[in-house]
Amino acid sequence: MTKDFYTTVEKRRSYYGISKAAAVSDEKIREVIEHAVKYTPSSFNSQSARVIILLGTQHDKLWKITKEALRKIVPTENFGATEEKINSFGNGYGSVLFFEDNSVVESMQNQFPLYAHNFPVWSQQSNGMLQFVVWSSLEAEGFGASLQHYTELIEEEVKKEWSVPASWKLIAQMPFGKPTFEPDAKLFQPLKERVFIYK
Repeated sequence: MTKDFYTTVEKRRSYYGISKAAAVSDEKIREVIEHAVKYTPSSFNSQSARVIILLGTQHDKLWKITKEALRKIVPTENFGATEEKINSFGNGYGSVLFFEDNSVVESMQNQFPLYAHNFPVWSQQSNGMLQFVVWSSLEAEGFGASLQHYTELIEEEVKKEWSVPASWKLIAQMPFGKPTFEPDAKLFQPLKERVFIYK
């Protein structure tokens, strides 16, 4: 990892200007994402998160699928802006697809019926943590990324294209690549209105 933890958290942003240039090797990408999947916490250590990494032509295919799905629902006169946005994701080096395996969630519900109603919520929370860890890890290695949610539009086609098990629920898509420009400065609400300490 090329940056310390606090710097990585601070520098992690939504990058929409990304390129197909490689910041690190494919092996390193796999290594940091596997590390994130292994060590991100989950409720009752359920480990229900699943990840697919798409690189090269497979990454390109994802955003072609997304573009065509949107073409069916976005009016023609408005599609130019939509196409430009999707192309910006396709311009990246790769994408990470985040899933939750509902068979694991259901198994936990059966094992711990007292908490059954909480497991779907906890699985989403754990997946959110995983997304943050992967995002930050890619940032630390020199990539820029963003988090997208075209789930309902593309899930069926994604499952078909990459032979995804029926029990896996698509949660989010993360295109990443070498940044081509920096995002605008981020505005922050006063911390005194968000953090409270009592002692």
